[in-house]
Amino acid sequence: MNWKLICKLEEIPQLGSRVVHWPERGKIAVFRTSDDEVFALHDKCPHKGGPLSQGIVHGKRVTCPLHGWNIGLDDGQAVAPDVGGCKKFEVKVENGLVLIAE
Repeated sequence: MNWKLICKLEEIPQLGSRVVHWPERGKIAVFRTSDDEVFALHDKCPHKGGPLSQGIVHGKRVTCPLHGWNIGLDDGQAVAPDVGGCKKFEVKVENGLVLIAE
């Protein structure tokens, strides 16, 4: 698997995100939890397309800023009773650098 450098871990705020613009994939939101775990999802809520990157990160979930849907960061799936999901991307941290699978 090939990996593409995104940024330094410290460039993503804890309990926050940053957006990567990838021409072939669209906007990808890269999230950082309070435990420095990193996840990457398509930056579009499955409900009405809200920008997940602007949502509130809590635990391993993000709450969409438009209508309050909770999306699992580890699988991109809406938390019940809501249904639907968004694409998840493989991401890892090595030596303080965040990389995403190409």
